Amino acid sequence: MESAGGSGPTGARASKNEKEELKSRSRRRWRKAKAKASRLLHTMDLRTMTQSLVTLAEDNMAFFSSQGPGETARRLTNVFAGVREQALGLEPALVRLLGVAHLFDLDPETPGNGYRSLVHTARCCLAHLLHKSRYVASNRRSIFFRASHNLAELEAYLAAITQLRALAYYAQHLLATNQPGVLFFEGDERLTAEFLREYVTLHKGCFYGRCLGFQFTPAIRPFLQTISIGLVSFGEHYKRNETGLGVTASSLFTGGRFAIDPELRGAEFERIIQNLDVHFWKAFWNITEIEVLSSLANMTSATVKVSRLLSLPPEPFEMPLTSDPKLTVTISPPLAHTGPGPVLIRLISYELREGQDSEALSSLVKSEGPWSLDLRPRPQHAPRSQSLVVHFHGGGFVAQTSKSHEPYLKIWAQELGVPIISIDYSLAPEAPFPRALEECFYAYCWAVKHCALLGSTGEQICLAGDSAGGNLCFTVSFRAAAYGVRVPDGIMAAYPATMLQTAASPSRLLSLMDPLLPLSVLSKCVTAYAGAETEEDSSSNQKALGMMGIMRRDTSLLLRDLRVGASSWLNSFLELSGHKSQKKPVPLSEPMRRSVSEAALAQLESPLGTDSLKTLKDLCLKGSSELSDTPKMAEMSQSLETLGPSKPSDVNFFLPPEDALEEVEAKEGLSAMDKGRSNRGTFPEGFHPRRSSQGPTQMPLYSAPIVKNPFMSPLLAPDYMLKTLPPVHFVACALDPMLDDSVMFARRLRALGQPVTLRVVEDLPHGFLSLASLCRETRQAAQLCVERIRLILTPLATPKP
Repeated sequence: MESAGGSGPTGARASKNEKEELKSRSRRRWRKAKAKASRLLHTMDLRTMTQSLVTLAEDNMAFFSSQGPGETARRLTNVFAGVREQALGLEPALVRLLGVAHLFDLDPETPGNGYRSLVHTARCCLAHLLHKSRYVASNRRSIFFRASHNLAELEAYLAAITQLRALAYYAQHLLATNQPGVLFFEGDERLTAEFLREYVTLHKGCFYGRCLGFQFTPAIRPFLQTISIGLVSFGEHYKRNETGLGVTASSLFTGGRFAIDPELRGAEFERIIQNLDVHFWKAFWNITEIEVLSSLANMTSATVKVSRLLSLPPEPFEMPLTSDPKLTVTISPPLAHTGPGPVLIRLISYELREGQDSEALSSLVKSEGPWSLDLRPRPQHAPRSQSLVVHFHGGGFVAQTSKSHEPYLKIWAQELGVPIISIDYSLAPEAPFPRALEECFYAYCWAVKHCALLGSTGEQICLAGDSAGGNLCFTVSFRAAAYGVRVPDGIMAAYPATMLQTAASPSRLLSLMDPLLPLSVLSKCVTAYAGAETEEDSSSNQKALGMMGIMRRDTSLLLRDLRVGASSWLNSFLELSGHKSQKKPVPLSEPMRRSVSEAALAQLESPLGTDSLKTLKDLCLKGSSELSDTPKMAEMSQSLETLGPSKPSDVNFFLPPEDALEEVEAKEGLSAMDKGRSNRGTFPEGFHPRRSSQGPTQMPLYSAPIVKNPFMSPLLAPDYMLKTLPPVHFVACALDPMLDDSVMFARRLRALGQPVTLRVVEDLPHGFLSLASLCRETRQAAQLCVERIRLILTPLATPKP
């Protein structure tokens, strides 16, 4: 006789349906809870939220302290006591930051800077704790209350709010130390190093476990969780594989224990970001280049008629000067570090346009499998577009190619109806600065000269780039102005990196919790791009690399030293030749032919001092006050070669007088104790943030002098260089560690009267363009970039007479 609960297949199906129904109800409750937490965040002011959280924490403390001597009850009592303490300590610091945050905005219509972002992130954490505390208070007597699960989540968010309180104190320290209107730390390099050395010891694992991505829009969090599991799994395989060559995409799907144990995942994530070198990140980020994954990404993008990889031969050519088209300047092929070599570009066009299937262009095609060229018979080609977009991809200067960014570029080509070329520049550390700049500038000039082959008349040309690519947009435009050739009609820079010098800022503090841009990873990428990979970085990773990895690293370093040595020798030879010939008149176009790499290498030989940003006296170019009476473009080109220090007046990082006065008055509200704190005394007595258990972070704290070069850090460019830029449109992320780069750059351009716009998107991470098809929010942000480009390509029609 069968039991009533197991009456054959019918009973099994009923049981399965009940389980599915329970899961569905659970998912609906979860979505409602998240929506409620979001409403709390946007409807409650900071003080009301804190008071409500403290009241609930005290109520839960009283309840669990009366539940006997059990371990779970004791830990719940302690965790609510901790929540109460941290909330009360955090609220005054956030109120103080919020009171002056508006002084650092570009304008009242564009609220956004690192201080605002830090306050918003802390509010997100407080809102989650408030929601969880209410849930516990409502369900703690229920027999279905999962005490252990709720305890683990509360402990994770308590750790997060503790670290956020530490970041708020760091932000106060920056506010009290910096000059009015400046978001970046302005102490000398020793103070900067001391500040960062203290900062990098903070515990980070809590932000990579249960709290992963809590500050972002909910649709992003599952993706971040998948990425974090893939990262730690990939890290395990990378560590075991001595050469690193056998690590493949399959490594991303073998992290079962990391998926079920958030605390283990967070600890391993923290170990990886602190200890593995730039070669690991290069390998991990390039996973998207694998054919299977790139094919899956392209399935969700638009279908285009043309997607061809072109190889530009390293041949010099002439370009007309904008000041006098009868005169020309020679555009030499890239030379830095590795000598002349071809430059790869990808042409993407939604329609097959005139010139795009010409024999001249077909001779440049580089095979990468079947062409994405639709040659079916059609009545005629589409006419050449009046516009052209030149795109520089992101990837920290060390990873990815145009193939990684092809999905959203195809959508751009469809929506804008113009050809797009994306430059596959050489990557660091094998090809450090200025190789990428040289290749991008060479490709830009080639595109301007041969736009007819690309399906464009070239009447309007826009530079567009994200992250590192945004940096290259500005430096290519600087170099075009220095050479005297055509400057682009506008720049669209999405979350660009404009300050590569090691300097703290309020938004940089967010790198403590950012799963895509941790501070140590940023530093390793910049170090690799600067060509200054230290011996400490190599020795610290010998265990992870294994014997074969060490041999490969040593060989790479030897080849790099040989290249740099040869370039330095050539630079010295050219400088000596230049000194000998100074007595003779120099033709107008001759100074423009020299490579920026010569100036960059010359700067390495003569450091500009130890101060990092002190009134920005360490700039690498001569100021406009030092220009002679020769044509301006030629003088600018000569200044690129000499790289003398700028005068303080060349750079204006400060607010207009009335705003400066307002901020000085606000800062006077800080207590004398706040102003007198040293880095070690940043925290009030009795507060102790959690420290990392992963050992010291392998991160260079002193910047190489070359990162002060405006062609590496365009934010440090003197005013006369900024005045050569075309209209600039920034699209930044409020929760991006690079936010202050865009805000400060936009403020400087606005102060000079340059046309500039800034849009700050909320609740999205750095790199949202690569996630454009993920959710509604990323699609809207990507569409905003398209609209900015359209503004450049469609200038306002002139009124009829």
